[in-house]
Amino acid sequence: MFELIKNGGWLMLPIILCSIVAMAIVVERLWSLQRNKILPPELVPQLWKLAKEKEIDDVTLRRIKLNSPLGAILASGLINKHHGREMMKTSIEETGRQVVHELERFLNPLGTIASITPLLGLLGTVVGMIKVFAAIMIHGVGDPGILAGGISEALLTTAAGLTVAIPSLIFHRYFERLIDDYVLKMEEEALKMVDLMAGDRETV
Repeated sequence: MFELIKNGGWLMLPIILCSIVAMAIVVERLWSLQRNKILPPELVPQLWKLAKEKEIDDVTLRRIKLNSPLGAILASGLINKHHGREMMKTSIEETGRQVVHELERFLNPLGTIASITPLLGLLGTVVGMIKVFAAIMIHGVGDPGILAGGISEALLTTAAGLTVAIPSLIFHRYFERLIDDYVLKMEEEALKMVDLMAGDRETV
């Protein structure tokens, strides 16, 4: 492995660095974006029960807010339940934007890595081919061993760049889709809560 890295030239170093960063981001996002952490299955039934029994106080709201991203969105609406439907929706939208921003953390760097590593590989290819033609100018084409270094560098950097870029792009798209699904589910639950609370308020 070390020999391959060495033969790939100095451009293998930024590609390897990108691979380490990409792997760290993927592991962190896989851990942070677990469904049970974003959309706890017990939260909504528990919240409806507390609302029905009118047992939602400041301490409960604080606990719900810190429970999960879904909890933060629902809590922001509950805090403004006495100010009408529009105020609840406005506060939910503001909190929702913050929650989505947090869920998308590190996705931009991952997308950037997916974009630049093939370019780094291409740059390595160009550098390697320049070395090949420089060797041809000096030594001619009679000695294949002299040309092998440049050709090897050109092929290795391209392969390394694509090896990092392809899984990075796959995971980037996967996380984007996963977050979209979470956002739709949180919006659905938030709208249900707004309708329920607004209905109770109108009844009172």
